[in-house]
Amino acid sequence: MYTNNGLPNGYDPRTQGAYTGGNNGYIPPQGYSMPPQPEMNKKKKKNGGFVKKVAAASVLGILFGGSGCAGFYAAREAGIALGWVEEEQPSKAETQTPERGSVARAATVTPTETEKSVAMPTAVATTVVTDVTDVVENVMPSIVSITNTGYESYYYYKVPTESSGSGIIIGSNDEELLIVTNYHVVEGNDKLYVDFVDGTESQALVKGTNSSSDLAVIAVKMEDLAPETLDAIEIATMGDSDSLKVGEPAIAIGNALGYGQSVTTGVISAVNREMNMENTSGTFIQTDAAINPGNSGGALLNIRGEVIGINSNKIGGSTVEGMGYAIPISAAQPIIEDLMTRTTRTLVAEEDRGYLGITGATVTSQEIAFYGYPEGVYVANVNAGSAAEEAGLQRGDYIMEFDDQKITSMEQLQRLLMYYEEGAAVEIQIERPTRNGYDELTLQVTLGDKSTLGRTN
Repeated sequence: MYTNNGLPNGYDPRTQGAYTGGNNGYIPPQGYSMPPQPEMNKKKKKNGGFVKKVAAASVLGILFGGSGCAGFYAAREAGIALGWVEEEQPSKAETQTPERGSVARAATVTPTETEKSVAMPTAVATTVVTDVTDVVENVMPSIVSITNTGYESYYYYKVPTESSGSGIIIGSNDEELLIVTNYHVVEGNDKLYVDFVDGTESQALVKGTNSSSDLAVIAVKMEDLAPETLDAIEIATMGDSDSLKVGEPAIAIGNALGYGQSVTTGVISAVNREMNMENTSGTFIQTDAAINPGNSGGALLNIRGEVIGINSNKIGGSTVEGMGYAIPISAAQPIIEDLMTRTTRTLVAEEDRGYLGITGATVTSQEIAFYGYPEGVYVANVNAGSAAEEAGLQRGDYIMEFDDQKITSMEQLQRLLMYYEEGAAVEIQIERPTRNGYDELTLQVTLGDKSTLGRTN
């Protein structure tokens, strides 16, 4: 049974306490004091405060992260710090060392028990080469500028000409400093001048050329170099062009436009690029490092400052942009070593020069293409009693090489003869027409004087 107060009969609220449903809802036993109780609206405030704190944390995350994604991470960090969000532990896969060849994280951090960590997005480390000052500083002393002075004939007039190129110091001997460049840089020269890194200039002489590979070695006499210049210059370090990979950095140094040494950078765009041009063919390195007129004969370098190619503006020219070419140094090395052993020749006074004694004509590219003629000089006539006749040269022969130098024009042959005196012994490679094609022959020639030039067979 219950009393009017809703309490069981015999129940004494003064000693046992009772719940009345009033404001406080519970009457404690007599002599017992209840601790202060929060009001009902406190609970509502707590729920509302949690939502506001989460929202505030999100706002702070967005402000400090700078983006929605960064804001999420910032909010998550704030939640972990306040104990509202449970931290995720990294999985076993995230803590394992990546296998070789896989894309790894930019950095791996192992958190301690008291540290908090957040899994960041996967990143790939990329190296972009922008500063090549150290490489250039080390290599520049081995690069030279070359000036070619000569003449071009217009009917009965000769007009002085001047062109610019570049070269690489590749060695020396007791008497000479040796420099490699392109053949077309020194072609048709009357005089050659070389400018070194310290600003001094010296005259150079042709030591050897190979027109088919567009290579030449020139020499500067040691006696013409000041001690300060010898201290300033360096011999270049050769690299390995066979190991090049597409995409690796490339640095080009050369006398662009004849203004002096300048530097361009890029990457290796292609290797073993086959090119077939007039008088030049082979496989070349392609790069997007700018190679302009005057850069020819200069160095293409790898990031270690090693010469991997010899730049040639002749290949490709200005018909396209972002496509420069260089002769691979691994292919050029045997040719360069051969040219370095040649006898350095100086211009011989006209009265002392040796003469071959022929009338010849250049075989044009059209004749080569249409008729299949050999490239070289066609022998139209042989002078009676001349060195050519005594050596066995005949009308209709084609001169291909003179003293191990490929011949591509009559003008080139005439210029070469200016460096040989009367009585000099040289070898000439020819092709002689037969019923089935051509026979290759090597003739030994002792150059004569000019007294027999007017008599022809």
